[in-house]
Amino acid sequence: MSAPVRQARSVARLAAVQALYQMEVSSAGAEAVIREFSEHRFDRDVEDMTLATADEAFFADLVRGVVSNQKEVDAQIAKNLAQNWRLERIDATVRAILRAGVYELAFRDDVPMEVVIDEYVELTKSFFEGPEPGFVNGALDAVAQDVRR
Repeated sequence: MSAPVRQARSVARLAAVQALYQMEVSSAGAEAVIREFSEHRFDRDVEDMTLATADEAFFADLVRGVVSNQKEVDAQIAKNLAQNWRLERIDATVRAILRAGVYELAFRDDVPMEVVIDEYVELTKSFFEGPEPGFVNGALDAVAQDVRR
């Protein structure tokens, strides 16, 4: 995969996490959020800087895929949480990151699991400085062992 394609997918993953978060806090539907991102957020200049191009089809697949498979995605996350933790107790941003990562691990096989995990751990680092990246790494690694044997 070429560097521009990898970067476009990284941007799509970030946008998908933002979209999933937005959907959770606003109760907006997937198609409305996908349309909003496509029309108003992708390929825009922000403060005289052109943002990196996103793989919009990949973005839309991630968002739709999480929504379509949310029961299975959430079950995989819950299965791999510490004993007294519930998915609802996790920060909403971390929950969006885990959902996107688990969807990609469980329902897409076009990217190696190590790459998927690394991408979401790095994405987590852009939001958090504490233990969250390690938590995401451990959770996604456990899911990967379950779904990609």
